[in-house]
Amino acid sequence: MTVEKVRLWDPVVRLCHWSLVIAFVGDYFLNEEGDGWHRWLGYYAVLIVLVRLAWGFVGPQSARWSDFWPTPTRVKGHLSALFSGEDHHRMGHSPLGALVMILMLCLMLGLGISGFLMEEVDYFWGEDLPRDIHEFMADSLLVLVCVHLAAALFESLRLRENLPLSMLSGNRRKR
Repeated sequence: MTVEKVRLWDPVVRLCHWSLVIAFVGDYFLNEEGDGWHRWLGYYAVLIVLVRLAWGFVGPQSARWSDFWPTPTRVKGHLSALFSGEDHHRMGHSPLGALVMILMLCLMLGLGISGFLMEEVDYFWGEDLPRDIHEFMADSLLVLVCVHLAAALFESLRLRENLPLSMLSGNRRKR
């Protein structure tokens, strides 16, 4: 039996996704805070977030904010389906997945801004607030990344579909 696939994630969405993965893993686990690579990966991540933000208005339907914005009605419907054990299959982001994605993008942008402010510490008269905010956002993003990975694995098992593979290939099983 042949499974029909549809093109879901375009190359820009996948490039943004994997670029942010590399930037976050590189800065959180591999680079020292404040060194050149850390700083440049942070600038790169901000650029990628801005590209993804713009792509949400001009990209294909599955990349558009209007397609998956987590409205209260959409989130309530998704939670209701989860608690009742029903399938809530969408070709793109689920409402809860969209909420986590948006929070992760906001945290990446916030990390870039707070990291920049840390470089400009003279403006803050030696205050530690930008560093504290930066560290809090980085740790919060790590938690959300873990939630994102766990949810992708959970939904893959529940829906019997390899969701992480679709972010590599761009294709998803047609329902």
